[in-house]
Amino acid sequence: MRLNVRVVLVHPAGSNWVEGYRDVSALANRMPPLGLLSLAAWLEKEGHQVRVIDCLGPKVRNGEDTISRILGEEPELVGFSTTTSAFLDAWQLTQGLKRIEPDLPVVFGGVHVSAIGGDLLRQFPEIDFLVIGEGEVTLGELAAKRNPADIAGLVFRDGEKIITNPVRQPITDLDSLPFPAYDKLAGFPDRYELPLFSSINAPGATMVTSRGCPYQCSYCDRSVFKRGYRYNSAAYIYEHMAWLRKRFGVRHLNIYDDLFTLHRERIEELCGKLIAKPLGLHFNCAVRVGHSDDQLLRLLKKAGCLMVSLGIESGDPRLLEVHKPGVYLEEVKTTVARIQAHGLRAKGLFMMGLPGESEESIKKTSDFVISLGLDDMNMAKFTPFFGAPVSRTIREQGELKEDWHLMNCLNFVFLPKDIASWQRLDELYNRHVKRFYSDPGWRRRLASRWWQYRHSFWRLIRHLPDFLAAMKSFASGRK
Repeated sequence: MRLNVRVVLVHPAGSNWVEGYRDVSALANRMPPLGLLSLAAWLEKEGHQVRVIDCLGPKVRNGEDTISRILGEEPELVGFSTTTSAFLDAWQLTQGLKRIEPDLPVVFGGVHVSAIGGDLLRQFPEIDFLVIGEGEVTLGELAAKRNPADIAGLVFRDGEKIITNPVRQPITDLDSLPFPAYDKLAGFPDRYELPLFSSINAPGATMVTSRGCPYQCSYCDRSVFKRGYRYNSAAYIYEHMAWLRKRFGVRHLNIYDDLFTLHRERIEELCGKLIAKPLGLHFNCAVRVGHSDDQLLRLLKKAGCLMVSLGIESGDPRLLEVHKPGVYLEEVKTTVARIQAHGLRAKGLFMMGLPGESEESIKKTSDFVISLGLDDMNMAKFTPFFGAPVSRTIREQGELKEDWHLMNCLNFVFLPKDIASWQRLDELYNRHVKRFYSDPGWRRRLASRWWQYRHSFWRLIRHLPDFLAAMKSFASGRK
C-alpha cells in the first residue's frame, strides 16, 4: 500500500556572493534548483505531497522565517539538498527545526554529503539521514517508510552506530524520470534570472539532459553522478522543451550538461526535431573541445542555439596537462573561431588559482583569453571540493582555508605555493576581469548586439546604483 507522506524539500541559501563586497544579488543569476525539483517530481509520482522552499528564490529569507514556513506545512519528512557553501546554513535550519519538533526526521543530500558521507552524522547529530549519490529512488524509499537498513544509498544511525548502506546503482534510463517540478517554485519563471547577457528573450529556465562524465579533470567532484555517461533521448528532450514553452511560456533555456554533444546522434536528432517543428525558444549549451565540427554547429545554430560554452580553464599548457588532460590551446582557438563562424556566440569558462598556478601562468591565461575574441567569459576562483581528485593532495600544494561558507568558486580558499599572498591573488584576479571587460574588441561585440540584450540592460538599469557601487568597489579592490 502506498503512503501519502508530506515532504518539504529545502534549497538553502548558503554564501552566494563575494563576502565583503556590496551585495548585488539582484543582478546575480537566480536559477531553479534542478536537483531538488527532480526529487520533488519523483516523490509526487510516488504519491507523496511535496512542497519546495527555495531560499535563493524570490521573497524567501533564511533563518526563522524559513523555519516557520517549513513547519507551517506540517511535514512528516524534511530534506535539504546542499552544496559545500550551503551545508552549514542547512544545518542551522535543522537545529531550529529540532528545537521545536525534535522527532521530525531530517535528511540531507547533494554533492557535499555524497563526498564526505557518514562523518557528517558524527559531526552534526541533528541530521538523521544522508542520501549518497542520486537521490530519487533512495529518498522515495525513505518517504515510503521502508526499513532504513534495506535502503541502498542511505546513511543512518542505529543507536550509537553510523550505518552506511551499500551504494545505489545510478539510474540508467533517464527517460523514466518525470520532468522537474518547476511548478513548485514561487514566481517561476518570471522571478528567476539567467546570467546577464546570456539570452535575448525572457523568461528563461534551465535544464539538464544527461548525467555523469567520463573525463578525469582534477578539480571536478563526481560524487553524485559518477563517471558513467547517461542521457535523455532526443524525443524526451524535445518534449521537455515543448512542455516548458507551453506550460510556463519559457523562451530561453540554458542547458547545463557537462557534455551536451558527447552523444552526437541524439543531438543531431534533437536539432532535426527543433528545425522541423520550432518551439519559439533559444538555448545555450556547453561542448568539450573536440566534440563539435562545422556540420554539428550548423545544426545547432539552425535549431535555435544562441551561445556555446567551452570549459578551457587555463591558458598555460602545463596546467592543462595536469588538471584537464586532452585539451590543447590550438584546438581551443580553432573551436572558438568555428563556433563564431556559424553565427553562434562563444563563451569561455576559466579557473584561476589551481595548484601549480603562478603569476606567469595567470598572465598566459589572461593573454590567451583576450586573443580568443570571446563573446563572454567566466573566471571561477578555484575551489578544492571534497570529492575532487585534487582535494586529496591539496594541502601539499599550497595553503587551504577550509571555510565551508566560502567554498563556492566566488572566493579564494586556496593559495598556490607560487603566489605571494592572498591579497596578491585577488589583485591578479581583479586585474584580469577588468582587462577582459575593458577590451575594445569585447565592447564592440557587445555594442553591436545591444538591442538583442534589452532584457539584460533593463536589469542593469533597474539596479543601477548597486551595480555602479559594486563595479567601483571591484575595480579598486576595496571591500
